[in-house]
Amino acid sequence: MLEKFKTNFIKNFSNSPKAKILFFLVIIGILFGTIYNMKKNIVVKINGEEKTITTFKGTVEGAINDSKIALAPEDKVQPALNEVINKNTIIEITTAIPVKVQVDGDVLEFKSAEKTVKGLLASKDINLGENDKVSPAKDTEVSKDMSIEVVRVKSETIKEVQPIEFNTIVKDDDTVEEGSTKTVTEGTNGEKEITYEVVYENGEQVSKSVIAENITKQPVDKLISKGTLKKLALSRGGSSTVYKKKMSVTATAYTEDQFNRTASGAKPVRNINGLSTIAVDPNVIPLGTKVYVDGYGYAVAQDTGGAIKNNKIDLYMNSEAECNQWGRRNVDLYIVAYPGQW
Repeated sequence: MLEKFKTNFIKNFSNSPKAKILFFLVIIGILFGTIYNMKKNIVVKINGEEKTITTFKGTVEGAINDSKIALAPEDKVQPALNEVINKNTIIEITTAIPVKVQVDGDVLEFKSAEKTVKGLLASKDINLGENDKVSPAKDTEVSKDMSIEVVRVKSETIKEVQPIEFNTIVKDDDTVEEGSTKTVTEGTNGEKEITYEVVYENGEQVSKSVIAENITKQPVDKLISKGTLKKLALSRGGSSTVYKKKMSVTATAYTEDQFNRTASGAKPVRNINGLSTIAVDPNVIPLGTKVYVDGYGYAVAQDTGGAIKNNKIDLYMNSEAECNQWGRRNVDLYIVAYPGQW
């Protein structure tokens, strides 16, 4: 451009010394004007601290080089290094600081100029799952020598089949001898399907919670009959008899003319091999009750007496001698059957 200007100048103006001087003055003016227009005073912010630099360069990178600012590869510069600048441009530089990240079983140590934990992880292509945990929180501002932990959280649903234990039910049974039991129904365990949600953190199980339970097989209770049937072992012939109640009584003996009648209207009898007559308090032992008296045998409550009260009984004998021989004794009485039951 200057050559063309020189040619036109020489062509149109005299080749005198004054013309040459004028030509060079114009050239110098153009140069100074160009240099003046290239000079820019711009603001540079380094980690928030401002400084003003003078540069003749036209890009961010050139301006930074002019100001002797050393950049590390991890430092962050805005606008980008290749961006064109003008006198209104503000350059922001964030210097990288050392950090540590624990993730997926590794410990990563590097420098980063990212402002937040979230941005730092993204810059290193550390992707986070929906349930993953980050400590400190993702919106925390990054600081020097910060230690960041990423916990991978995964969950799965599993199903397990578990037994349902049967119950054992015991019922009294008066058809089974006392002290004995009889299994009526065998028990069978049931089954239930339980659905769990299992949560893992970094591969380790941290929780297992029930989210559903379904009975697939009902248990069958075990039913046992418990004997309540009382039996009295008799000394005669080794036989036994069933009884309903055992009582401790005071027994005396009496005798009278067999032509007399008892309170129930029957004739009194003493039958060693059968049923004898005894007198009782009917408020305790109802008349007509079949009993067994130790040392006396089977008898029927057929008679009463003025002195026979509460747990006192009077045994009928065939003679005074037998009465004297019996005397007064404390014995066991067994109620075999109440009136109407035999």
